[in-house]
Amino acid sequence: MALKQQPLYLHLAELTASQFLDIWKHYDSDGNGYIEGKELENFFQELEAARRGAGVEASSVNFGEKLKDFMQKYDKNADGRIEMAELAQILPTEENFLLCFRQHAGSSIEFMEAWRKCDTDRSGYIEANELKGFLSDLLKKANRPFDEKKLHEYTQTILRMFDMNGDGKLCLSEMSRLLPVQENFLLKFQGMKLSSDEFNAIFSFYDKDGSGYIDEHELDAMLKDFFEKNKKDVDIQSLTGYRQSIMSLCDGGRLYRKELEIVLCNDSPSLK
Repeated sequence: MALKQQPLYLHLAELTASQFLDIWKHYDSDGNGYIEGKELENFFQELEAARRGAGVEASSVNFGEKLKDFMQKYDKNADGRIEMAELAQILPTEENFLLCFRQHAGSSIEFMEAWRKCDTDRSGYIEANELKGFLSDLLKKANRPFDEKKLHEYTQTILRMFDMNGDGKLCLSEMSRLLPVQENFLLKFQGMKLSSDEFNAIFSFYDKDGSGYIDEHELDAMLKDFFEKNKKDVDIQSLTGYRQSIMSLCDGGRLYRKELEIVLCNDSPSLK
């Protein structure tokens, strides 16, 4: 029935950024940031029907097997659900602005460097005008032609996608959802966030001289203790990657309290 009304554009050869967002909002019906369970089954059924309608030859394999094969191809972190970055690999988005972002800020280190450029006052979030400037730089770097109208559409679409609390600005964890799932190191800190008091106590312990910053060696030790305290296993290679990504927030090898607070805190004062 939904396909006859065709509100979701699955039959189109190319989607605009806004149409991509409409599809995401429709299937992520509970707004938790994933298409999963019954949402996933509905999405796959309607995607298959749209492809048949477009003349794509249907497989004779049963639904369960087709869905399993589909997830093996696109569910990059094998968690049994589809995230927005994964959906961008599935649907033919116009100029694929999400993949464009991932191509030019695709590693966590590059992402943190891009964030540092946007969040110049280290407030822990970027607003619409800062996001617009960032996207403009990105599209120029990718040699993608654009006009002011298209740039405005991309800015508003990304805000609508990732501004989870509707305050018109993006915090670091919201913006990081643009990263490929396997590159989003911030996901590793979910469920381990610190309160401001806990963070201040830990930071003060490692900032022994009270300078207000720590270096990469002190950060390394802090992260090891942080994972051990939360009974989380982490290997040396992953720990090195987390350290490098976080240090990308700073200049000159000095990681200030406010910069680290953005990554590790739930209720950072700088985000209020």
